[in-house]
Amino acid sequence: MNNEEFLKKLETELKISKNSPHTIRNYVKANKALLTFTKKSPETLTIDDVKLYMAEHLTDKASTSIIVFLAALRYAYTTIFEKDITVGIKRPKREKRIPSVLTKEEVKKLFSSINNKKSNLMITLIYAAGLRVSELTNLKIIDLNFEEKIGHVRQAKGRKDRVFNIPENLSDQLKKQVEQQKSLNQEYLFSGKHGPLSTRNIQKIVQTARLKAGIEKDVHPHTLRHSFATHLLENGVDIRFIQTLLGHSSLETTQIYAHVSTEQLKKIKSPLENL
Repeated sequence: MNNEEFLKKLETELKISKNSPHTIRNYVKANKALLTFTKKSPETLTIDDVKLYMAEHLTDKASTSIIVFLAALRYAYTTIFEKDITVGIKRPKREKRIPSVLTKEEVKKLFSSINNKKSNLMITLIYAAGLRVSELTNLKIIDLNFEEKIGHVRQAKGRKDRVFNIPENLSDQLKKQVEQQKSLNQEYLFSGKHGPLSTRNIQKIVQTARLKAGIEKDVHPHTLRHSFATHLLENGVDIRFIQTLLGHSSLETTQIYAHVSTEQLKKIKSPLENL
């Protein structure tokens, strides 16, 4: 089996297993990189080839990158050749990094820096509902229920559905957006000239707004999701409810926001004050 056949078969198996486009892209890319590096055919690769590639290319990468790389190889070789060429390679522990979060004032500044109404609505909705950027670009008109004031995220990360609340102050804007999309015979809530928006479009809007607002923090669309969760926690919302709103399978994933909220920490008095 040559490299091209192997990678095509891997892509087919990933699609059959209903993996996300993101996972498919990363798994194929990882296997292709190893094959290009070793200049060997897929069936002749060994654990030593994997270790040599990791020593040359992954020693300075984050733990998550290494974990994904090894998962990609394991999936490919156990599925296609019924063997695991990663056996015996120790996986690093995931780093627990505190995510970058905007203050409420910074969120307001960011929104004020986006003059285009459609762009402003998209970025505001990401924050308002705690959406991943891919969830926003995949939202369809039929996913919004204005009577019940909820929206539906279909088949999000982990193939899970969830609901989000439609804020009162966004309802009218969203209704207008729905009507406009219907008049253009579009099924998606937001679209560009050539169909659904790409995640790259949203990233550019946020980056431009960050610079215009003079925010020095590293800001991405996902930063708004982190900020959504942190601000809910600061407002006293139970972390289990936040877990559900974010669509996290494990409460442990949501717990990181308990370490982020500086506003909560500010409320804690030093024991000195009670002496």
